Amino acid sequence: MRSSRLRILLSGALVVLGSLFVVTAPQPAQADGPGTGPGWVVTVGDSYISGEAGRWAGNTNKSSSRIDALGSTAYYDNASNTAETIYRCHRSKSAEAYVGSLNGYNLACSGAKTSTYTDSSGYFKPGLDFYSSGGKQGQAAMLQSFAAGHNVQLVVVSIGGNDFNFAGIVQSCVQDFLLSPSWLKDYCYDDSSVKKNFTSTNIATQRAKIKTALLNVRTAMRNAGYADTQWTMVVQNYPSPLPGGSGLRYSQSGYTRQSVGGCGFWNKDADWANATALPTINGAVFGGLADSGIGNARTLDLSAAMNGRRLCENTVGLLEEKGLTSWTQAGAVDQTEWINQIRTVSTATTSYYIQESLHPNYWGQMALRSCLRQAWNGGAPRGGSCRIAGTGLVSGEPRMSLG
Repeated sequence: MRSSRLRILLSGALVVLGSLFVVTAPQPAQADGPGTGPGWVVTVGDSYISGEAGRWAGNTNKSSSRIDALGSTAYYDNASNTAETIYRCHRSKSAEAYVGSLNGYNLACSGAKTSTYTDSSGYFKPGLDFYSSGGKQGQAAMLQSFAAGHNVQLVVVSIGGNDFNFAGIVQSCVQDFLLSPSWLKDYCYDDSSVKKNFTSTNIATQRAKIKTALLNVRTAMRNAGYADTQWTMVVQNYPSPLPGGSGLRYSQSGYTRQSVGGCGFWNKDADWANATALPTINGAVFGGLADSGIGNARTLDLSAAMNGRRLCENTVGLLEEKGLTSWTQAGAVDQTEWINQIRTVSTATTSYYIQESLHPNYWGQMALRSCLRQAWNGGAPRGGSCRIAGTGLVSGEPRMSLG
């Protein structure tokens, strides 16, 4: 049985004070260009690189102030820090673009797909294309314009998850968990609405779209006056946000898995997400890059970057479960989750957004920033797989290693 009251609405969108950790983008220089002036890293793509959920450091069912690392201006990215340049793109100040060793510029947008569109709520979502209408542009067009006047040395891409209907899949899984009893489980992995995203035909279609999107990025840089040897593309895939069933710390009997933990998946669906859905999407991302033939590209494998700190994982907990009252307390980064809770209409209260669900939070974003800095490698870009490398913080970021 279905109940409209339980409908999950997810947006398209996968210590010391936080202000000391955040590196914001300086004002763009106006006299620079390809190979001239200070270097820049530009991030393009979707919510997993825009910085979605980057306001919150961990999860709690107590006051949101306990985990509010960035405050109400977390997603403001206009010059005066008063609003978003594109509403609901959620380009957070903790996003990985701001590595410090290069100037950072964030063009990514939560909910973005390979092609530009307007979502069901009327929000503009620029894709990795050259769309231009009514003053609105696709991200490839925006990149071309920016790169023509700035020395862009690194372009980092995260794209493809929304083309595979990431939000719709999560919605189906949570609905099936909430609306079926433990003695008669309704799994999402075999729902027709979910299965159609993983047919061989659709996988090939999305892989081709990813290839085209990446080629658009290269075209933008060529049109801006760059030789392929003057810059590097880094293509990243998606981290696992949720452990398999045996790693979830809440029982699948009853509703505490969602009502307390915000991770309403049946064990079997969580296993499928890690064994099938995520590898399929990630395979299409890196496969699209391989098909593109882009020679100046590196891959950044983030698939295991959150392992050990994932949502509802039995190695971490909510702040109150760990005896913490604030994200700033010593050890909070190691004891709490790096992935935001899945929120329903009834739990998206105060300052939370539903679209922040199941995305890397402040700690996760800072970890990804460390990964990207290591991929930049002081100007000799390299690829690799990024993982947690220990406890504690290094210059405000979790310890990560790129191997």
